[in-house]
Amino acid sequence: MGRPKITVVGAGNVGATVAQRLAEKNCYDIVLVDIVDGIPQGKALDLSQAGPICGYGSRVSGTTSFDGTEESAIVVMTSGVPRKPGMSRDELLSTNAKIIEGVAKEVAKRSPQAVLIVVTNPLDAMAHVAHRVSGFPKQRVIGMAGVLDSARFRSFIAAELQVSASNVQAMVLGGHGDTMVPLIRYTTVAGRSLDEWLPKDRLEALVARTREGGAEIVNLLKSGSAYYAPSAAVVEMVEAILQDEKKILPCAARCDGEYGIQGLFVGVPVKLGRAGVEAILEYRLTPEERAALTASAAAVKDLCEAVDRLMRP
Repeated sequence: MGRPKITVVGAGNVGATVAQRLAEKNCYDIVLVDIVDGIPQGKALDLSQAGPICGYGSRVSGTTSFDGTEESAIVVMTSGVPRKPGMSRDELLSTNAKIIEGVAKEVAKRSPQAVLIVVTNPLDAMAHVAHRVSGFPKQRVIGMAGVLDSARFRSFIAAELQVSASNVQAMVLGGHGDTMVPLIRYTTVAGRSLDEWLPKDRLEALVARTREGGAEIVNLLKSGSAYYAPSAAVVEMVEAILQDEKKILPCAARCDGEYGIQGLFVGVPVKLGRAGVEAILEYRLTPEERAALTASAAAVKDLCEAVDRLMRP
């Protein structure tokens, strides 16, 4: 058997950095797809030429069509219009839904056994579109959000406490964005609950900064959005799936009754392995946490209903 093939759709900052991180693993063949002729081919060539220096022999190719993506093990969807300063994720809904619809149709034809990792915003609604259009089982459509959100939370905690980020474990649930639900009781530093380390006002400040983590970077960059941490989060998910690690990570998965949520993609703790989402773990939530997660799911539901209206023939 050859190396697993991974298709990355969208050769912008996130997609290209995903391709770079995957190439450096020296375990996969990568196909970079973008509608702008020259961009995926040029970046693929550049990545290939870095191989002799960085010590990898990964095959990286670029294309403006989906020819050559056949039998991909994983397809990472980063294509779409990026956020601009002052723009909410919800404003991206109409344009990006059409883009994801087109990608999902192509992928379903060429790689019917692939696992889809959706990165395009608004994340939870785009996972809903990819699932609906591809016809794939829900286990093989996953949104990347919680891994990124929890990494942001962990980095802020580590800086606040002046400890190694490797000592910080965090779990963030709910929709990606303003309604995310960090679980303070399940967030630990060297095994101790976070609320034993920090007073309530500092906790609330860190949670607020995590919720605005993407917007903070958008406002600093002025043009473009985050890509180093999002690409790292994607690669952690890819590795968990293709290496069959059974790793428990917060991801946007379709809930059908879990946490009282029905038929929606929402951030929950999942076990990732070769089949994709192999289980959704249900944590015990306080009434306040459950209410926050329910409110987050309601916001996702509104977006999904809006996108369904937009896509109605």
